[in-house]
Amino acid sequence: MITENKTDSSSKIQKQTVNALTRLRDQIPPTSKASVADIQDVICFMHLRWNFVYQRPQHLLIRASRQWRIWYIEEPVWHDTLHLDVRTVADNIRVVVPHLPHGVDHETAIRLQQQLVNQLIEQQNINDYVSWYYTPMAMQFTDHLRPRLVVYDCMDELSAFKGASPQLLLEEKRLLDRADMVFTGGYSLYEAKVSRHENVFAFPSCIDYEHFEQARNPLPDPEDQRHITGLRIGYSGVIDERLDLDLLSDLAKRLPDWQFVMLGPVVKIDPATLPQGDNLHYLGMKSYSELPAYFSNWNAAIMPFAINEATRYISPTKTPEYLAAGLPVVSTPIRDVERTYGGWDQVLIADSALAIEKSLDQMIQYSSTSDRTALDAFLREQSWERTWQQMQKLLVGQLSYVVK
Repeated sequence: MITENKTDSSSKIQKQTVNALTRLRDQIPPTSKASVADIQDVICFMHLRWNFVYQRPQHLLIRASRQWRIWYIEEPVWHDTLHLDVRTVADNIRVVVPHLPHGVDHETAIRLQQQLVNQLIEQQNINDYVSWYYTPMAMQFTDHLRPRLVVYDCMDELSAFKGASPQLLLEEKRLLDRADMVFTGGYSLYEAKVSRHENVFAFPSCIDYEHFEQARNPLPDPEDQRHITGLRIGYSGVIDERLDLDLLSDLAKRLPDWQFVMLGPVVKIDPATLPQGDNLHYLGMKSYSELPAYFSNWNAAIMPFAINEATRYISPTKTPEYLAAGLPVVSTPIRDVERTYGGWDQVLIADSALAIEKSLDQMIQYSSTSDRTALDAFLREQSWERTWQQMQKLLVGQLSYVVK
């Protein structure tokens, strides 16, 4: 079944963010504006490694580092001794990895992480700062902190992911009680959180347009892809329980003349369960800088997501990236994809391998000759730069407003 794009609440949600920016600007006490300069640091608590898939946190925090020092605190690793590993990964950005002794119990691990966070703040002379959370689980060892501002950037509904801690929902409630403002990684997430906090703002998946636009020009075919001859349809992202592996298998069998190129790490699922075939190729994780070369040598892109609790709130970053690269996109009916991009003729929304098989050739032929002017203008408006500017206005407004 091919679905039609429907008018929904996305534009209304966007307007609410714009109105909030205006409201906060008007509320800033004139005598408080100078105090914003006192903020020098952002301490970010993360569930993903900095060198994992390059996505929302990196895009936003690199831009935040123009103004503030960023301390990106990852989940702990086990080691012989208790210590912090601090390394510089970009100008003004330091990744902090807690090392905990082998064999400690959960309560001790929480206490030691709290101790290491305190140590970092003292040693680095961090005084006025923003606490920025991507994982509510960090509340277990940070609820004693007294930052100037607490931000919860909810990029995913982590409680729906495979292996999620049963404590996650409780910790999220505590975080929402403490947060000054909440950002969400999509409109569906916004709708799920807006009734739970007074300052919730939707900032869905964005794009570094110029980076992916490179793919519209002929780029050298990466070495591990050159041997794959014929039409190529590619996927780039984490390969986990959110993908519909049965759909992927069915597609590969129905479309034997198409080569399916899968980029990304396999996480939380057994690699042995991945569908196999002569036209299925798993090439592993690629760096952000490498992606345009792969995209440049594909004929189309696919997002074969399962429709389940783990995908109910996702807003895949890859949608605008594929489109900026000039690729037609095939996606299962993920709500935030359908509501934002389903109306464009370069996007096919389909809920079965049969529907994709029937429409793929026609869509690609039409996409190659269609006028992309309006779509490109729309994509340019979805930039990470623009999103960060709006976030920064909200942050600065809130920082100024809460100053006593």
